[in-house]
Amino acid sequence: MRWRGRRQSSNVDDERFSSHSGLGGLGGLGRGGGGLLRLLPSVIRLLGPKGTLIAALGIGAFLLFGGNLSSLLGGGSVSPARIPAEVTSQQQSAEEAEQVAFVKTVLADTEDTWQKLFAKAGRQYEYPRLVLYRGAIQSACGTGRAAMGPFYCPGDHKVYLDLGFFDELAKRHGAPGDFAQAYVIAHEIGHHVQTLLGTNAKVQKARRSASEAAGNQLSVRQELQADCYAGIWAHHANRSRQLLEQGDIEEGLTAANAIGDDRLQREATGRVSPDSFTHGTSEQRMRWFSRGYKEGTLQACDTFTSGTF
Repeated sequence: MRWRGRRQSSNVDDERFSSHSGLGGLGGLGRGGGGLLRLLPSVIRLLGPKGTLIAALGIGAFLLFGGNLSSLLGGGSVSPARIPAEVTSQQQSAEEAEQVAFVKTVLADTEDTWQKLFAKAGRQYEYPRLVLYRGAIQSACGTGRAAMGPFYCPGDHKVYLDLGFFDELAKRHGAPGDFAQAYVIAHEIGHHVQTLLGTNAKVQKARRSASEAAGNQLSVRQELQADCYAGIWAHHANRSRQLLEQGDIEEGLTAANAIGDDRLQREATGRVSPDSFTHGTSEQRMRWFSRGYKEGTLQACDTFTSGTF
């Protein structure tokens, strides 16, 4: 990707060195052998008034227990104190500093894309915030853990990202490259777009009265649409700003293939259970990302009325 020297977003909260980042939370979700990343790679549950915790890309998901989440968290949502930039720069490596610059640049480019698309449709795009953290973090949707992978919380309109996930993506899932990482970010921004357009609220409402199998299908359609929205971003980033280089789309497709429900289930348990899919198969994820990239329009990403998805 040709990302260096481009605008960086100011909508990033760096909580990697906050006292609230790395705090304890639900047990068994760490990166060790018994973590959720290995055992339950594609479980997701959509819940009520606090909003849905949308876990990234089928790498993992957050098991919530319903009711008032603040009772599980020991009170209301926590707003971590901001750490001065000079402290951050002293504590991070040069590699991490470059990763942060990359994340800010990709986020800025998604802002440019979606602002223009919303304006064209007569709507106003609300910029999300992206929170960098380590280990664990409090969100309006509950306690997020690094083993879940990046996630978007509609309760606070924020994307949460532990930079260590990029190593997991490359080493454990065989999907290296800067565009693979950009695809992850763009997918989560896709969930933000769904929130602004009202899609997420409609899915939550429908799931509350649906069977488990039907609810899972709704989740798959929602996740595939976020993949398609990531493709829309790639389309405009390349067409308008020439951000992409040769091989970038292939990196994105490799990432989409690596995190399909069928592949993750097979790797985790040796079996595949289609009724439990919540994010889509590898083929579906690649196909919908490709469709968004090829067409570049919201209309192309209507996974909900498509007979087959």
